[in-house]
Amino acid sequence: MLVYEFKLKGKAQQYRLIDEAIRTALFIRNKCIRYWLDNSKIGKYDLSAYCKVLASEFSFAKKLNSMARQASADRAWAAISRFYDHCKQKIVGKKGFPKFKKRGHSVEYKTTGWKLSVDRKHLTLTDGFEIGQLKLLGTYDLHFYQLSDIKRIRLVRRADGYYAQFCIAYNREIETEQTKRMIGLDVGLTHFYTDSDGNKVDNPRFLRRAETALKRLQRRVSRKLRRGQKRSSNYIKAKQKLARFHLKVSRQRKDWACKLAQCVIQSNDLIAYEDLQVRNMVKNHKLALSISDAAWYQFRVWLEYFGRVYGKITVAVPPQYTSANCSSCGKEVKKTLSTRTHKCSCGLVLCRDTNAAINILIKALSTVGHTGTRAQDALNAWEELSLYQESAMTLDKDSR
Repeated sequence: MLVYEFKLKGKAQQYRLIDEAIRTALFIRNKCIRYWLDNSKIGKYDLSAYCKVLASEFSFAKKLNSMARQASADRAWAAISRFYDHCKQKIVGKKGFPKFKKRGHSVEYKTTGWKLSVDRKHLTLTDGFEIGQLKLLGTYDLHFYQLSDIKRIRLVRRADGYYAQFCIAYNREIETEQTKRMIGLDVGLTHFYTDSDGNKVDNPRFLRRAETALKRLQRRVSRKLRRGQKRSSNYIKAKQKLARFHLKVSRQRKDWACKLAQCVIQSNDLIAYEDLQVRNMVKNHKLALSISDAAWYQFRVWLEYFGRVYGKITVAVPPQYTSANCSSCGKEVKKTLSTRTHKCSCGLVLCRDTNAAINILIKALSTVGHTGTRAQDALNAWEELSLYQESAMTLDKDSR
């Protein structure tokens, strides 16, 4: 599967209609959650049937394309099924009980409700909102794919405008020559990662570098906010500027993680790394900001995605004792976080992170390990199922 993204260029009225479609999709999603709460033994197809009831009760819901309503119901069922899975797996802590959402950022269309122009440069939305024709701004060429290969379209609202994402049924595989190299990676905060050969990559710290500018923009937003009064246009402008700056930082982090992961995959045949639970690690409030800024999980997602594209092996190993054990004799050498050098009674003196990277590689070679969550299983910025995963589920169902 491929996801191509284009920026949408249209009129202000069209953007307002897209916002209305997004609010309607969110309304249907929340209504499906409420329907599930009020009725026991509700399944996925019951929620899809409930969309027709909502369309008959609410005129604004009827404007939304029928398949777009079903896509909103699919989002609700995804949250419900994820909660059921966590309960069956007996995950410790919160199980992710489905919640109502206050804000929506996207609306999805499946195979109806839209059409492309002959030159594939314009997108026309044909549902009841009458959004009309929008220009697609981007470098991708959709002429390489049949219209039947486009399984879903998502309209996304971001701080700097509106975007259209096309999910295309295409199996991307790139053949490369074998490098006959294996590597273990130990991620950290001082250096982004240290490999088993002793090479280190500096942590870019995009958020830390932009912190001064972000604080200044945040102060401007706070000064223009008047409690109990209508939000002024200056407040809205300051808030939008702050949001665009945050978006820029997140894009820098994503671009850097993507390029670095591709470089690592192309240079090695086997890549081993720790199976870190980042969601639990950020509960440490002293390190949460630095861990989030490092984007370990995003780097891992791209590693596994490019590993599948290039036909390379990626293995996630348990992180326990990778820093404590000696990579030469296997003896446990306890160290504090401030101790950066590994010294063992066997005579091995090595950088702490290099020792951990070697242990990670040894674990990957001595045990089966397991591959981690691939890119299509990752959550997007709004904690919804990604367009990639939902389309893959649809294709799997159709292939049966």
